[in-house]
Amino acid sequence: MTLTVAIVGRPNVGKSTLFNRLTGRRSALVDDTPGVTRDRREGEGKLFDLTFRLFDTAGLEDVDDDSLEARMRRQSEIAIEEADVVLMMLDARAGVTATDEIFADKLRRGDKPVLVLANKCEGQAGAAGLAEAFTLGLGDPVAFSAEHGIGLEEVHELLSEVAQTTGHADELAADAEAEDASEEADAGPLRLAIVGRPNAGKSTLVNRLLGEERLLTGPEAGITRDSIAVDWVYKDREIKLVDTAGLRRKARVDQKLEKLAVADALRAVQFAHVVVLVIDAEQGLDKQDLTIANQTIEEGRALVLALNKWDAVGEKEPVRSAVSDRLTRSLPQVKGVPVVPVSGLKGTGMQKLLDQVLRVYDLWNRKFATPDLNQWLSEVEAANPPPSVGGKRCRLKYVSQPKARPPTFVLFCSRPKDLSDSYLRYLENELRHDFDLPAVPVRFHLKKSKNPYA
Repeated sequence: MTLTVAIVGRPNVGKSTLFNRLTGRRSALVDDTPGVTRDRREGEGKLFDLTFRLFDTAGLEDVDDDSLEARMRRQSEIAIEEADVVLMMLDARAGVTATDEIFADKLRRGDKPVLVLANKCEGQAGAAGLAEAFTLGLGDPVAFSAEHGIGLEEVHELLSEVAQTTGHADELAADAEAEDASEEADAGPLRLAIVGRPNAGKSTLVNRLLGEERLLTGPEAGITRDSIAVDWVYKDREIKLVDTAGLRRKARVDQKLEKLAVADALRAVQFAHVVVLVIDAEQGLDKQDLTIANQTIEEGRALVLALNKWDAVGEKEPVRSAVSDRLTRSLPQVKGVPVVPVSGLKGTGMQKLLDQVLRVYDLWNRKFATPDLNQWLSEVEAANPPPSVGGKRCRLKYVSQPKARPPTFVLFCSRPKDLSDSYLRYLENELRHDFDLPAVPVRFHLKKSKNPYA
């Protein structure tokens, strides 16, 4: 039986656009008129290595009579009943409406996994709606764009987890060979976000990278207000480069415009593949920089540090060592983050910076063959078995990698609740070392093996 996914939401929020993207065909009529999808449509969806049964539903409306809208709503409810997982879409530009809240309440009372997709989140207008979506009580919403394919990695992650827990593990191409990841990597341009505290020199750095005065620069902190996307090519690799507004400490964000700029920068991190965190070398790495770095890792993005204004630093090696040491201490979950000295003003270090961006992007896209992973698992378990709990030892049975971007692994074991955090860190460190995975997040999901006697 195939994994079943239902796309629901009120009219005109982008459900049919997502349906068309996942099925690869223009089978659903897309229009700005509410209610164009009157029937429940069904198709075979495909997302990276997953295939599934997909429902596109009429818009959910809060009506309870025998009207056409009521029948459309009933078709949506049937789709929800039959689905293993529900994707609830809302229009981030319009914000959360009363109708969204009514049906979010119904979904909360159900037993199906739900992922909220805050659609149409590409521009500044969607920032407030994305923030409002947190109030629906259905978990963290995804900053999403059905039209541009932004946020599909998060959808894939949820579908992979549900496929395992509902017995649809065959839908995970767990034994896919490493070359399968290259297709995923070539699906679009590398999305690069440039982030950092105000006046760290981000726009000057971008102008130097582009070789033109593309972005407004000046001595006033916070002069870049919006995230500006730029299509660009480096070494035959397509890059969508984003220069973001500076990220300030919340206590210092007291103007509405500045608040919107901060939200825009955080959204740029969510949309990025690789994040370059620009540090003012004269000021060093501070708490806010570490917060930005941690947010990048939490979002599952690859990270590179650009130590800017390097030309103004006298004693260079102590500064570089101090930044690297503090980064290692403060972000133990990600080791080997590149620290590249640059000068946006002088133009030094640009090629080294971009080479590191391409390198960590390729690492972020890596996928490993299942036989290699399980050979590795048997070796690390033999070298250091999990400690026993209550006289019983957790047996490691099998590991697979359902997705890259970032590298994500599913570990099947006999007693997942008994596997300690320290042992998981051991596995992660060994995997990073043995498979050469510095500078990118690595995620492990634990699953109980089905054999009760194993």
